[in-house]
Amino acid sequence: MALAFLAVCHIVYAFILTAQNRRARGPQRYEVTSRRPEVSWASQNMLVLGIIILLGLGLHLYNFWCHMMFAELAGVATTPAPADGFGWIQQTFANPVYSILYLVWMCAIWFHLSHGFWSAMQTLGISGKIWLKRWQCIGIIYVTILMAVFAFLVLSFWLGFAPSYK
Repeated sequence: MALAFLAVCHIVYAFILTAQNRRARGPQRYEVTSRRPEVSWASQNMLVLGIIILLGLGLHLYNFWCHMMFAELAGVATTPAPADGFGWIQQTFANPVYSILYLVWMCAIWFHLSHGFWSAMQTLGISGKIWLKRWQCIGIIYVTILMAVFAFLVLSFWLGFAPSYK
C-alpha cells in the first residue's frame, strides 16, 4: 500500500513539475531546438515513458493481480487456479502480444530508471562533479542487469525455454 501511495505521489509531482516548467517558459516553447549533449533522451521524454510505464503497470495488474489475487478474494474459479502463479506466467507469456507489450514496458522502465537513478542521487545531494558520471554508470549497469533478468524471463517463457511446471 505504501509503495502504491509513493508511486501516486511520484506521478502527481511529475505532472506538477511539468506544468511549472511549461508555465515558466511562457507561450513560446523553445527558442533553440537543438539540445545539449548532456541532456539525455530519457530526461526529455519522461512524460511519454511514464505513460508507457503506467499502461504497462495496468496490464501487469490485470494479468496477474486481477486473475490471481482478485479471483481468489472473490472466489472466482479460473484456469489456471488463482494460486498457480507459474501457470499464469506460462499462459500470459505464451501469447506473443503480451510478451512484446511486456518487453516494450521493460524498455520504458529501463530508460526511466537509468535516468531516475542518478537523478535521485543528485536530488539527495550525494552527487557532484566527480560522482555524477559514476552514479550514471552505476545506474545504467544496475538497471540493465535488473531489466535483462526480467526480459530473459519473458523471452524464456515466450520462446518455450522455461521448464514446464506440470
